[in-house]
Amino acid sequence: MQFRFLLFTLLCLPFFPASAQQVFKLKNGDLLFQDLDCGDMCEAIESVTTGYKNADFSHVGIVKIQPNGEVLVLEAIGPDVHYTPLEKFLNRQLDTDKKPKVAVGRLRKPYQKLVPKALTEGEKLLKKPYDDVFALNNDAYYCSELVYEIFKSANNQQEIFPLFPMTYATPGTNEIMPLWIAYFEKLNARVPQNDLGLNPGGISCSKKLKMYFPYGQPAKRKKVLKS
Repeated sequence: MQFRFLLFTLLCLPFFPASAQQVFKLKNGDLLFQDLDCGDMCEAIESVTTGYKNADFSHVGIVKIQPNGEVLVLEAIGPDVHYTPLEKFLNRQLDTDKKPKVAVGRLRKPYQKLVPKALTEGEKLLKKPYDDVFALNNDAYYCSELVYEIFKSANNQQEIFPLFPMTYATPGTNEIMPLWIAYFEKLNARVPQNDLGLNPGGISCSKKLKMYFPYGQPAKRKKVLKS
């Protein structure tokens, strides 16, 4: 009888995801690359990006471990730059096995010394607005730009992750995707085709990082939207 009661109690307990620190020991400054399923926009980002081992990444955040051990993720998403609790970040998007579609990029040893200052620089950018037009030097930040800027600042204004010409065209063509035309028209802004920038997939391929997949599996099928 006691066994049946114990079994019933266990089965009825609410499910809480295991702490990520039990699965993989995160460190300050680790980059969390995420495969978000946010509809056509995420698919458009992923379709023009080659991520590490061909993984689809449309978002990235930076790990910050508090003195009390709480793990936060500094990210530019939604209205602004802010901290998100790790479990909330991980459970934002799950794979078919109900595991987070997140990979970890850890700076290799020569660059670990930059992490403390980079996190301090990130703290200064809290509440800065999200950069809807994906432009540099406008005091607003998109996810990859946030990573770029804080590590550049930590490295005496020498970039760690290089910029490259961004494209908003349908892969294999020079035609801007209709989705991006409509998006920038709504913002009364030009499509920044070939302007310098960077994206999560590109950062994940940096040789300055060692990549890990301790959680779930980001998608690998490249999504190509029709023009």
